[in-house]
Amino acid sequence: MGLLGTGMLITFTEVAPQDEMDFNEWYNREHIDERVFMPGFKRARRYLAADSATRVKYFATYETDTVRDLCAPEYMKLLGDQSDWSKRVMAKFTHFDRLTLTCTVDLAHGISGAAGLARFFPAEDSKQALRELLRDSLLPELRARAGMHGAVLMENDLDVVAEGMRAQGKPVPADLKQEWIVILEGSTPAIVGAALDEGFGDDRFEEHRLPTSKIDLGRYSLVFGNHR
Repeated sequence: MGLLGTGMLITFTEVAPQDEMDFNEWYNREHIDERVFMPGFKRARRYLAADSATRVKYFATYETDTVRDLCAPEYMKLLGDQSDWSKRVMAKFTHFDRLTLTCTVDLAHGISGAAGLARFFPAEDSKQALRELLRDSLLPELRARAGMHGAVLMENDLDVVAEGMRAQGKPVPADLKQEWIVILEGSTPAIVGAALDEGFGDDRFEEHRLPTSKIDLGRYSLVFGNHR
């Protein structure tokens, strides 16, 4: 079975070491459960960095029916009514990055113990060719490796980003660029890490003349998840 919808919210977070216990308890006991029962939400999972080379320590995925669920008025209203525990924890974030994405390639299968991420900004004139390369050859090849279970391509929806900013009274930057994230799933961080290196190592896309920004790689272990 693939993802439980075509939309996904991804967040990257960090807190100071002295705040991590409260942060993890909040995430596992309140936040994940609260989110999966919001309108349009289906499943949520959170992960911990598996090595020191991974840039951000925690990331989470929230699967939705469509990406439009992430800018719906009811959802935006709920975001403005956070619990006291949420307000306390969120005020202590030392890093927070949020993306609202549409899945354009879904080769997911079940729930795995580890995830590998490749984040990059594709060149505008290479998007279609790059999407086809990922869909038709690269992601199926990586998913077929021993110990691998799934691979998806997520593309940040800039219209939803802009609507969310306007709903919060924030200005929309004129230079917004679309970020893509590939999520690979497998049994262990070592397995997904090897697949990341094979598929997204130095100059991999240059050989196909498909320029992107520098590719940011991360290896993570599953911490907790829940679904409806």
